Amino acid sequence: MDLSLTDTQQMYVTTVQRFVKNDILPHVLEMDRRHVFPMDLIKTSWEMGIMNISIPESIKGYHVDVVSAALIIRELAYGDSGIATSAMCNDLANVVIAQHGTDEQKEAFLRPFVDSPLLSAFCLTEPGAGSDNLSMTSFISKRDDGKYVLNGSKCFITNASYASQFTVFCKVGKPSSQLMACVVVPVPPFVLDKASPVDGIREIELASGGKITVGKPEDKLGQRLSNTASVTFEDVLIEPGQIIGDRRLGFKYIIDVLDFARPMIAAIGVGVAKKAFDLTLSYTKERKQFGQRLCDIPVAREMLVQMWKKVELSELALLKSAIKIQENATDKGMYSSLAKNEAAEAALFCANEGLHLHGGYGFTNEYEISKLVRDVHIIDIYEGTREVQNMIIGRELV
Repeated sequence: MDLSLTDTQQMYVTTVQRFVKNDILPHVLEMDRRHVFPMDLIKTSWEMGIMNISIPESIKGYHVDVVSAALIIRELAYGDSGIATSAMCNDLANVVIAQHGTDEQKEAFLRPFVDSPLLSAFCLTEPGAGSDNLSMTSFISKRDDGKYVLNGSKCFITNASYASQFTVFCKVGKPSSQLMACVVVPVPPFVLDKASPVDGIREIELASGGKITVGKPEDKLGQRLSNTASVTFEDVLIEPGQIIGDRRLGFKYIIDVLDFARPMIAAIGVGVAKKAFDLTLSYTKERKQFGQRLCDIPVAREMLVQMWKKVELSELALLKSAIKIQENATDKGMYSSLAKNEAAEAALFCANEGLHLHGGYGFTNEYEISKLVRDVHIIDIYEGTREVQNMIIGRELV
């Protein structure tokens, strides 16, 4: 395995690092305190071409390989994991269209994201169906005229308040069905550079019929720069052309999406772990205790070593999983789960131990390490908890 970056990959890394250094890091703590969705930064990400990376070359005009995508997300997460999550979730919602949609569907549902700075929402989780996707109750029912009607509620949906399109997984026929479908619901465009922030409930009356209600943005422990809200679909009319692929194979499509998404979540974890390590290393070099630098005290130095090892090993797992996805290897899902778990563990470890080495200062909001401690916990949860990842790995092993 060649771990050296290509010239193009290095260009992506350097470009995003510059963006993070100049536009995100100087303001990240203040933005986090104000809980304001960073429309300007998301729009800049779109202008730079570091969003919508899963859209195929036939639509976008250029190709971004999976390893490059992971590197881009890693560097964005070094600046802020919430911003990285919002950017990545456009691909979470759109990759199923890229993988399983017809040419006409790709043109209709992906082209708008190339032409304008728009956000998309991936609607999978429900109040009674988190890790257990088969327990979802949202469903489409077929009418006599061949069209469908979508009803149901989703929760913890990233980008929901600002979405111009919803990718929705649902049951077919009735809530108790074992068959799943993937449908795409476009709504009037919410252009980021022209829109006002959404603080309350967003109601969308569709010209074709039905209503979408987006709940008030969630007040979260961390990742405050990423928008999260509930979404309810009431009698939303679905044309046959809005159904992606085979309407009976939705569960398979979920697996395909999550196999792609988990290395991206791992990339967020690696970015946060690296940031926590760098902040802590810098602090311990400056902080003096017992007449010497904190980093020169053996127990502190040993912890720095442990943090560094976590970062490096999680990054190796990330790169291997990205290569497996890129090569469409038969065991790609297993390595996606491994990367997701290792990166989440590294982020949690480095943030928590980093705060510990910061001492009392780390417990104040003046230091960024406290923000990272709040941000990291969701990395261990979304796109499948560590237990779910272990179940996937165990199933593959035996």
